[in-house]
Amino acid sequence: MSAHDVRGGPGTAPGQDTPDQDTPHQERRSGGAATRPESRELRADCGSCFALCCVALPFTASADFAVDKEAGRPCRHLGGDFRCGIHRDLRQRGFSGCAVYDCFGAGQKISQVTFGGRDWRRHPETAGAMFSAFAVMRGLHELLWYLTEALALPAARPVHGEIRQSLERIGRLSDGDPGALAEIDVAACRQEAGELLGRASELVRAGVPGRKKDRRGADLIGARLRGADLRGAGLRGVYLIGADLRRADLRSADLLGADLRGADLGGADLTGAIFVTQAQLDAARGDSATRLPAGRTRPAHWARRG
Repeated sequence: MSAHDVRGGPGTAPGQDTPDQDTPHQERRSGGAATRPESRELRADCGSCFALCCVALPFTASADFAVDKEAGRPCRHLGGDFRCGIHRDLRQRGFSGCAVYDCFGAGQKISQVTFGGRDWRRHPETAGAMFSAFAVMRGLHELLWYLTEALALPAARPVHGEIRQSLERIGRLSDGDPGALAEIDVAACRQEAGELLGRASELVRAGVPGRKKDRRGADLIGARLRGADLRGAGLRGVYLIGADLRRADLRSADLLGADLRGADLGGADLTGAIFVTQAQLDAARGDSATRLPAGRTRPAHWARRG
C-alpha cells in the first residue's frame, strides 16, 4: 500500500472510513442492465470482503506502516475470519495507513460479485486473479465516487450530462468478469474522469469572489498556512503533509487528491470544499472547531477543543 493509496484522488497522485459492516452489498442491476452505483456501494463494507486490502496490497515500513509487507502476503495481524486483530489499535500500533485506507467499496464487490463469494483461502486458485482485479476495481470505484460527488454540485450542472455518461460507462466496466477487468485501461478512465472533475471544479470555484489561488500539484509539505485565505483555491494533488492549516479558510477549495497526512486543520473552515474524502480527513489532524464539508464525519482521533 503506497502513499498514493493513502492519499486518494483520480488524475493526480488520485483511506478506510468507518466500514459499513451492517449493510450487505447489493448488486446494481435493474432488469438485467447496469445502472449508476448507489452511494452505499461506494462505501467499504469490510464484513462482506475477504480482507483484500490486508493481503493484496504491499506496504513499506514508514510513518504509515510499522512493517514491510509484500503484495499477496496476508498481514500478520489478519485473523482466520478475515478480520484485523488490532483494528481498534491501528494508530497506536503504527498502522495509521491502514486506519485511513478506503477501497470505496471495491473489496465487497470483488469478493461477493466478481468472484461470487469464493474466497482466496478456500479457493487459492483464485488468489492471483482476485488480487489483480481488486486493484482495478478500487481504481474504478474511486472514480465512481468522485463523479457521484460532482453530480451533487449544483454549480457544475452544465457538465452533469457528461458526468452521468461517464458514470454509466465506468459502472459497466466495473461489472466485468476477472478477465474483462484485467483488460481495462484504468489510466485512461482516470484521464476521462479527471477532465470532467476539473471542469466541474472550475464551475464551482468561479462562483467564489476574488482571485483564486492555483497551487495544483505544489509541494507545500510543512508549509505555514495558518489563517491563509484559500477560498476557491485549486489544491488538486497538493502535498500538504504536516502543513499548518489552522484557521485557514478553505471554503469551496478543490482538495481532490491533496495529501493531508498530518496536516493540522484545527479551526479551519472546509465548508463547501469539494472532492474531500473521509480518508483525507482521517489522515489529518483537526479539532471540534474545524468546519467540515457536508457528508463528512469528524474523525474520532481529532482533538475535542480548538
